[in-house]
Amino acid sequence: MIFRTAARRDLPAVLALLADEDRVVDPASVVVDAAYETAFAAIEADPRNEVMVLDEGDGTVLGCLQLTYIPGLGKRGRERALVEAVRIRADRRGTGLGRELMTRAVDRARERGCGLVQLTSAKRRGDAHRFYASLGFDRSHDGFKLTL
Repeated sequence: MIFRTAARRDLPAVLALLADEDRVVDPASVVVDAAYETAFAAIEADPRNEVMVLDEGDGTVLGCLQLTYIPGLGKRGRERALVEAVRIRADRRGTGLGRELMTRAVDRARERGCGLVQLTSAKRRGDAHRFYASLGFDRSHDGFKLTL
């Protein structure tokens, strides 16, 4: 498996992973419109943001996540890494790919000098919560969101 920064050619596969957590979506069926192009270009241009993919070695994207590095005064001024949009292709779950993806993301944050890795997960995703706990993540906070 190759853990790498996503390239523009990966955008349909990443969007397919984000489209449906319960089934495999064919990347060829995904419409990459101007909004997605603009968002991906902004992520690519920002040194504090990256979309990472887990590539089977032949360009097939089996997993993805977004890492955002947040500067702050806590943790003695060290950045914190925010992990979002974690997905493993539905037909490959339970094979250790999620653990590999998250381990590599945490390693990447550590190498960057981050003092903390944080993430949120929807309350209904009990399996995901157990998975993150098995990786050493602590349920230390309740999160809040305001849709705009």
